[in-house]
Amino acid sequence: MIAAVQKLEPEITPIKPTLTVPTPSEQDQLDLMPWLPFTLSLELPVVRFTIGDLLTLTKGSIVETACHHTSDLPLRVNHLLIGWTEFEVIGDRIAVRITDQA
Repeated sequence: MIAAVQKLEPEITPIKPTLTVPTPSEQDQLDLMPWLPFTLSLELPVVRFTIGDLLTLTKGSIVETACHHTSDLPLRVNHLLIGWTEFEVIGDRIAVRITDQA
């Protein structure tokens, strides 16, 4: 007995890409999430700095530090060491680059 084999062609349906734009409520979901408060601190050694100097600090004040701009400085969150950073000059501002994780 010989069985007949039927050859089936696969049916291919093209998928049309759809662009979904997130609604404003979807975009603001991060704003609705509860955030934990924390303190981020960078330990920076300063030289000849007094309480009087601290009280007279204003926007644009310059403070002399005891480290080179490429020195690794500890970065802490709630007093817990999370990494090491170094200063970097970007335009007319100073930034901190994370160089290593603790």
